[in-house]
Amino acid sequence: MKQLWDAIQRGYLRLIEPVVGLLVRWKVSPNAITTFGTLCTIVTGGLYATGHFVAGGWLFGVTAAFDVLDGMVARRTGTASIFGAFYDSTLDRVADGAVLGGILYFWASDTAYHSMPMVAVTLAAIIGTFMTSYARARAEALGLDAKVGIMQRPERVTLLAAPQGLLGFALDGWVLRAVVVVLAVTAWITVWQRVQFVRRTLARRAVAGAEGHGTAP
Repeated sequence: MKQLWDAIQRGYLRLIEPVVGLLVRWKVSPNAITTFGTLCTIVTGGLYATGHFVAGGWLFGVTAAFDVLDGMVARRTGTASIFGAFYDSTLDRVADGAVLGGILYFWASDTAYHSMPMVAVTLAAIIGTFMTSYARARAEALGLDAKVGIMQRPERVTLLAAPQGLLGFALDGWVLRAVVVVLAVTAWITVWQRVQFVRRTLARRAVAGAEGHGTAP
């Protein structure tokens, strides 16, 4: 499965390579790309909130390219920076909140499909998504790269874009229900995986440190 995902990623990078070259020639800054992509994602959240799931899915799928383009342009032009990485990560959280917030608003406000259980599940997905990012950020503050777990951002974007773009509100909304449930469950599993990764890594460091002190002259 990982080999298939890697092959898809390589093909996708080759596909957008001409766009990268164009942006470099036009001297578009990576932060501008990040900002524009986030604004498009906020529009996606609005489309989901109003029940336009096919249009929202397609827009989100196209917008996902900006997540890759900003980094590629930054590396190609030598403008990659710590602030750029911080800015990108911060706006990613805005994008996650906008898309999932739009879905939550739909379940809460739509007359025909109002569902408090789905509001609760979507809220759990939002919190889990933010906790996934927070756990990695806190790990990085400890000097660890906790980029582990079954539901990272590329998978999350795919799950929130592809089924909606292709199927819309199919099966009277049960496809969307399944997407949100899967996202909520896998987000919290990912949080647990990152917590365990940090715990094990710090424990190994403690043991190695103790052994080092024990063998010191």
